[in-house]
Parts: sequence; C-alpha cells; structure tokens
Amino acid sequence: MDLSILFDVILTRPCAVGKRTEFALKEIMSSGGAEDDIPQAERKTVTDFCYLLDKSKQLFNGLRDLPQYGQKQWQSYFGRTFDVYTKLWKFQQQHRQVLDNRYGLKRWQIGEIASKIGQLYYHYYLRTSETSYLNEAFSFYSAIRQRSYYSQVNKEDRPELVVKKLRYYARFIVVCLLLNKMDVVKDLVKELSDEIEDYTHRFNTEDQVEWNLVLQEVAAFIEADPVMVLNDDNTIVITSNRLSETGAPLLEQGMIVGQLALADALIIGNCNNQVKFSELTIDMFRMLQALEREPMNLASQMNKPGMQESTEKPARRENPHKYLLYKPTFSQLYTFLAASFKELPANSVLLIYLSATGVFPSGRSDSEGPYDFGGVLTNSNRDIINGDAIHKRNQSYKEMHCLHPGDLYPFTRKPLFIIVDSSNSVAYKNFTNLFGQPLVCLLSPTAYPKALQDQSQRGSLFTLFLNNPLMAFLFVSGLSSMRRGLWEKCQDYLRKINRDIAQLLTHSRSIDQAFLQFFGDEFLRLLLTRFIFCSATMRMHKIFRQETRNYPESYPQLPRDETVENPHLQKHILELASILDVRNVFLENTLDDY
Repeated sequence: MDLSILFDVILTRPCAVGKRTEFALKEIMSSGGAEDDIPQAERKTVTDFCYLLDKSKQLFNGLRDLPQYGQKQWQSYFGRTFDVYTKLWKFQQQHRQVLDNRYGLKRWQIGEIASKIGQLYYHYYLRTSETSYLNEAFSFYSAIRQRSYYSQVNKEDRPELVVKKLRYYARFIVVCLLLNKMDVVKDLVKELSDEIEDYTHRFNTEDQVEWNLVLQEVAAFIEADPVMVLNDDNTIVITSNRLSETGAPLLEQGMIVGQLALADALIIGNCNNQVKFSELTIDMFRMLQALEREPMNLASQMNKPGMQESTEKPARRENPHKYLLYKPTFSQLYTFLAASFKELPANSVLLIYLSATGVFPSGRSDSEGPYDFGGVLTNSNRDIINGDAIHKRNQSYKEMHCLHPGDLYPFTRKPLFIIVDSSNSVAYKNFTNLFGQPLVCLLSPTAYPKALQDQSQRGSLFTLFLNNPLMAFLFVSGLSSMRRGLWEKCQDYLRKINRDIAQLLTHSRSIDQAFLQFFGDEFLRLLLTRFIFCSATMRMHKIFRQETRNYPESYPQLPRDETVENPHLQKHILELASILDVRNVFLENTLDDY
C-alpha cells in the first residue's frame, strides 16, 4: 500500500545535507562516473534522497528514547517520523530510475524502508491499541514479501543483511498472530525456518541457538489452543476472539447500570514456563484480544497517526488503551500504573490484569492486613526457585518482589477493575474499599484438577474462559476438535446464555453495586458474563467439585444463588453440554449437594 493513499504530503524543499550524508554522496557519485558529467537535476535527486534517508534513520532511532508510558508526549514525534517516511517512500517511487543509476539503490534497501514503515505502524498500534494500524503494518510487510525486496540479500556475503531479513520475518509473524492470520503465519514460519538454515549453514554465527528458539516459540504459540475447529474438508477454521458487534449482550431497556467506560488496561505477564513469543505470553495475547474490537479499514476512518487539528474533537477511542508488560519489575509496573492512573479520564475505568506466579506468606502473621496474604510475583534479577510458588524463608520480612493487594490501594481512588490469574489469586480477596469508588476483583482458581494441570504451559484455563469461553468449555468437557457447523450453533447458544446472565446480574436484589457500575461498558460486561459462565461451569463439572480451590472467586462476592449457582443458568449449561453430547461430565442436581 502506498503511503500517499493515507497522507497527502508534498515533498518540501530539502534542508542542507549533513556532513555524513554529503561525504557518502560524494562516494556514490564518484563511483558512478565523472562527477561533472552528472546533470544537476540528478545530482539534486540523489542529494534529496540521501537527506531524507539520513533524517528518517535519525527519527526512527529516536523512537526508542521516547517514554513507554503516557499517551501525549510521544504523538508529535511519531507524526514527524511518519512525515519523513511518507516523503522518503514517495520519493524513491518517483525517482527510482535515477536512484538506480546514480545512487545504486538496491531492492533490499527499498525493503528496509518498507519494513521500517511497517514497524512504525506496529508501534503506533502498541501506543494507541487501535487494531486498524495492524492492518497497515500487515500491508507493508506483505508488500515486502510479494515484491521479493529481500530476495537478493542471500547472494551478498554480509550476515548483517541476512539478520535484517530474519528480523523482518519475526516482526511479520507477530503482526499476523495479532491479526489471527494463522495461514500466513504457517507459511512465514516455513520460510523463516529455511532462511535460518541457510544463514547458519553459510555463516559461522553465534546466534543460531537464538533463532532456533524463535522458531520453537512461535510453533508452540500456534499450537496453544486446546481445541481445533474444522471445516468439512478438515482444514482448520481461524476464529477471532475480539469484540464484534454481536459479542457483548445488549443492555435491555430499563436496566440500571453505570456509565463508566474502560479507558486503560495494564496487561501483565509473569508466569514461569508459559508459551510466549516476542515478549507476549499466551495469557497476555488472549487478554489483549478480549479488550479489542475487530479491526476496521484505517484509510476510510482517520487521518495521519498522531496528527490532529486543534479545532477537531477527538474521535471516540474504539479500544481501551493498553500497556503490555512482560515480566516487569515492581518499579516498572508501578511507574506504568501511576502514569495510567494519572491520565485516566473522568468517568473511566482502569483495568489491571495480572497473570503471574503466586507468592505465598511464610506463616501466620499477628495481623491480617493487605500485606499479610502474599500476592503475585514481579520480576527480579535473581533466579526463581521452588517452581511455581515463592515461599519466604525469613519470616521477618515480606517478599520484596511481590505485588501485594496493599500496593494497589492508592489506585482505588478511581474506578478499578482487577483480574488476577495466579496460584495465589485469593490474596486479592482481602481488599478494603477505602475510597468508595467502584472496585471489582475477578480471581482465578488457585488450583486445577490433576487431569488439567499439565496444560498450564499452554495458558491458563481461567484466562481462556475470559477470552474464548466456548473453547474452554469444550476443553474441560474432553473435546479436542469440532466441526464448524456445530461450533457456530454452540456460539449462538452461548450468546443466549450471556444475555440471560446479564439479566441475572441486573435483576439481582443483593448484588454489590460495583458490578452494576462496570456493567455499562461493553468490554467489562462481556468479561463479567464470561466470568459467571466460567464459575458456573466449574461448579457443575464433576472433576472440579473435588476442591473449592478449583473455583473462581470475586471481590466483592457475588450472590451465588442468584448468579453462579442459579438453577436457570445451570439448566442452560446442561443444555449446552447436551448439544455437545458431554452431559455425563456434569452433575445434574448440583444444588442438592450444598
């Protein structure tokens, strides 16, 4: 895709060429023949190109120095960077013949420019959470592949150029994963594997192990879903779990709910041994998709990224802004949390998702405050010991790399929605709502039946329920594949269940008002209905009823008889199980057991 489709930018008069570019220019000109023989117009073309190329690299390298948190201070810099790359891309298209003859422009250099533009769009997606920019990144990465810009790299005896090509493949794979283009991912993985094999065969490199690890990680990521949906010809159906127009149950007339909107989300992943790719664990990947709408066509709905006329009203944010934090330290997590809290608009909600190893208290404490129940692990420079749980040997001190419930107390001054997926999630039951703002914590089971424990590397079952409840239901029912027609029938029935759960919540006379305050937001409404479906399913499932640790919990507590153990909801779950012919794994009369 040509950037000119998006930006109507006319090449302006170039500034003076820097000394480094001027020296390179003389080298290029002298290698192409007598400098005096080159027409002035062509000389200026090469000069302008060198300036734009040099300026684009300076601006691109400066992106890494921008603060990763905050939503304002980086926008103008991104705008300038897009401007220069727009001009550079158009310029090389308009003057390709001169640049080929006088500059010696190679196809891999064009590919590198296109790759940088793809990276710009990807990083703009990370900054804004607008999925439309992923489509733009995909367009540029696809053009590189279709036009074989990097095809000649392998013929040059320069391993650093081959590494550029490999990194392009890795970045392209990340974008395709986020867009659920799994067929393209599989093709790219095969091509990347061949490129890595050729690279390691030709050059005696030290990074062979690292590149093979990349292949292993993406292969594990692709295979993480426990259930396959198949067409009649046994090809795999790619399902999207982003919010669609029919995804969240609609609010019925007369439902009294709050007007809060989810504005910001911190998605934190710090689980040991969980499948990951490019600093994105499978749990983080699933949660970020649960907090996004399906992508739209960018060109038809917005102007240049980061640039907006002061007279225009800001467009409604389609997706909540997200920070993706892979194994952050406590100080990093707190910095991002404070920045997000500071910029949270009025009548908005901050969501914190914690997928992390549990940190347990070392013994009975004299008091039972918000720092006495442990919490979840943040990153440290020392090796993690004792597997999934960290136990403090010295009982005189708390674990300094633990995020305790008390650490979040300052942020309850504004509406806060917390999801904890951890072996010590119940530590966050011990909250006190000090400021009277809406506060809800959804807490995972702290243990799973032994039959399911070996699946933890492929992601948490609790998060899977929040991301794709039907797939999670099939998995706990012992199913590993399903035909598309039956899948769609079950999805329709699940939408009916969600509508009924919404009615149970809004009609409840004893439910804490915090749940209803959050229920006006589509994303939070869907998370709450999926949480109740997850909890009801596990309470009815035969193998989950061995221990109460196998059940999700919440703060404040939900009225069980009106929600997770409501007979009407239990009837729905049994009906869904009947459609799938797995009713035998669920108990028929669960209320009689209490």
